[in-house]
Amino acid sequence: LVPVALRSLAKGGIVVCGGIHMSDIPSFPYADLWGERTICSVANLTRRDGEEFLETAPRVPVRTVTEIFPLEEANTALNRFRSGQLNGTAVLVMSSRQAA
Repeated sequence: LVPVALRSLAKGGIVVCGGIHMSDIPSFPYADLWGERTICSVANLTRRDGEEFLETAPRVPVRTVTEIFPLEEANTALNRFRSGQLNGTAVLVMSSRQAA
């Protein structure tokens, strides 16, 4: 995700990595970092940090990409994630029949 985020970032922007556990960052061309772009990590996140982010997010704007799968297709979603074919986050939804 970091190389993709860098390519989407305006010059002078910052990519913040806030995961507790992250996979290794793959190599990427220097041109993706050039232009005063910054990568930084955050070791801790307080409740107030989260609240400030949620207050700021609508002004940025933060764009989310989700792909919805019925619960029965969980393996399909997982396979698409593993193979890099998933764009964004997979959301599993239980049918109303299952919820009853």
